[in-house]
Amino acid sequence: MRQFIADRVLSVPPSGIRRFFDISATMDDVISLGIGEPDFVTPAPIVRAGIASLQAGDTHYTSNSGTVELRQAISDYLKRLYGIEYNPANEILVTVGVSEALYLIMTALLNPGDEVIVPQPCFTAYTAEVMFATGVPVIIDTSPARDFQVTAAEIEAAITPRTKAILIGYPNNPTGAIMSREALAEIAAVAEKHDLIVISDEIYDRLIYSGFEHTHFATLDHMRERTIVLGGFSKSHAMTGWRLGYAVGPAWLIDPMRKIHQYTIMSAPTTAQIAVAEMLPNAEDAVEEMRVEYDRRRKLIVSGFNSLGLTCFEPRGAFYAFPNIAAAGMDENEFAETLLMEEKVAVVPGSAFGASGAGFVRACYATSYDKIEEALERIHRFMERHG
Repeated sequence: MRQFIADRVLSVPPSGIRRFFDISATMDDVISLGIGEPDFVTPAPIVRAGIASLQAGDTHYTSNSGTVELRQAISDYLKRLYGIEYNPANEILVTVGVSEALYLIMTALLNPGDEVIVPQPCFTAYTAEVMFATGVPVIIDTSPARDFQVTAAEIEAAITPRTKAILIGYPNNPTGAIMSREALAEIAAVAEKHDLIVISDEIYDRLIYSGFEHTHFATLDHMRERTIVLGGFSKSHAMTGWRLGYAVGPAWLIDPMRKIHQYTIMSAPTTAQIAVAEMLPNAEDAVEEMRVEYDRRRKLIVSGFNSLGLTCFEPRGAFYAFPNIAAAGMDENEFAETLLMEEKVAVVPGSAFGASGAGFVRACYATSYDKIEEALERIHRFMERHG
């Protein structure tokens, strides 16, 4: 038989995150610092509302855009947090997690060969979704020397006549880096100067530490009309399995995304929509409790890695640490595989998030404090043998 699979699909490697997850799933007594998933359960008010919706028979499709109630709740939520208003009628689209929203905006924007600027290390789906949409990811490497922040000057230097968008994600997965409002404003000025769209993945916006504040990109001068902000509840509200996200932006960008969503998905899960719409304001105490606990774990894992000679940049957002593993005398793939086989601790090679992640591993601290302590003890034994 001839080759039937599209070249653009074959050119994208399998997820480096899933490989180590699949291996660890076959082993006993593994402490996983690999998958970015909270170990908390969804806040009780949301769970109760979901159960009640099922018992009431609310098991049918919703509007393609999402229920009116949820869109209004998201509008109110963003106004309260960031002082920005979106029209629930045509500026908010409810999606199956942020992953679907990312797929929709790339498919809506890109023609073959269009370029999207993507700072790395970054979430593995960023470059893949650009390529699936027949676009070309233009990579800008970041480093711990600059706190893994991309600069406006670097972005401007990468712009060509084919550049259509800038894709950024702060707080960052995998590094935990954040960006100041001033630095983001400089990027905004470049986007306006060169007439580019900005796609800002802000799924970790509620997980910020050390007194820093998150900037909703569309609140920057002149950005509301050229920015799509992707958000959701999977990380901040411990709702990964509910598969609920959203995109907010001007109607001229949301409309084509909705068209693709209509033909591809129909609507996001009904139970999740009803539960969040009813109980989003009532979950704030639980969200803050989780953030405080993540902060406690963050301090433990960062100090632990540093004490073992695995130099670790201080993450100020999300729930990932990104230590340099040079002291082990291995590359990141050998380190991750050997650590898993010898000590049953799962981490993800940094190169899974781009070439600039070489020499690092990602460790997620969204697992319990006790398990992080045990993982550090195992890594200590590992480093005594290999460091």
